[in-house]
Amino acid sequence: MNIKNKIIIAIDGYSSSGKSTLAKAIAKDLGYKYIDSGAMYRAVTLYALQNNLVDIHNHQVNEKKLKSLLDKININFRFNPEKNRQETYLNQENVEDEIRRMEVSNAVSIVSKLKFVRARMVRIQQKMGIEKGIVMDGRDIGTVVFPDAEIKIFMNAKAEVRAKRRYKELREKNVSVSYDEILDNVKKRDHLDETREESPLKKANDAIELDNSNMTEEEQLQWVLSLIDKKVNKTA
Repeated sequence: MNIKNKIIIAIDGYSSSGKSTLAKAIAKDLGYKYIDSGAMYRAVTLYALQNNLVDIHNHQVNEKKLKSLLDKININFRFNPEKNRQETYLNQENVEDEIRRMEVSNAVSIVSKLKFVRARMVRIQQKMGIEKGIVMDGRDIGTVVFPDAEIKIFMNAKAEVRAKRRYKELREKNVSVSYDEILDNVKKRDHLDETREESPLKKANDAIELDNSNMTEEEQLQWVLSLIDKKVNKTA
């Protein structure tokens, strides 16, 4: 699809709702840059875990120490042609697989809710979008990071459907985990994301909701491309 002027496409939604998969497909079709904001928060969480700054059992973070180390955390993305995927680098180390593990999934909501963490990530994300031509997915992209994004989508699916998708993804990577454990994690993350004080997960007033519980990846992509055609190309 050809878009006359570059735009920003913001995709928000619940954990494991397929945001990244859809965002990557859109970016590929449009020739845009894809930014996984969730991976950025996971990378910070991994760093905190590696430095023993997170107490999972008590849902606590050594905020003072993490804040003092935040400027030492460098996050960037590189495309791996061999695996045909974008990978996350933390301080020049490829951590794409590590940040997807359950240990990080169980701690990311605790770390990402911290105001100083979100403020730092938002500044980086907004800098990435200065020249537009990007697709970014996360929890607060359309509400906080890019409130003026030309296209805003809010994704959702039943918790059980999302847990099954996550379970399949992890099993394919040979990660030993149970479906019940993942479903419990999905529900807990939903609650934490919705109720946190700093940038809680919510649908932007001008976002269009996409419930993909019963949609294929191709159907979702075509749905979004049609939306872009109607909202952007026909009003250009």
